[in-house]
Amino acid sequence: MLEFDIAKLSCGHCVRAVTEAVQELDPSARIEADLQSKHVRIDTQADTARVVAALTAAGYPPAAG
Repeated sequence: MLEFDIAKLSCGHCVRAVTEAVQELDPSARIEADLQSKHVRIDTQADTARVVAALTAAGYPPAAG
């Protein structure tokens, strides 16, 4: 389970973009996002560095949570 704080996470579109970015790497990944705290939990088999790179490329650079 990976956990990140994503400062730009502010709406449903943001959650969808983050979800799509991660699921391009791992289609079975599960993403839970809390908009109020801007915190994301990602259950994936993908490598952490690849997930961070995908989120950053999508415009949602994470910080370790």
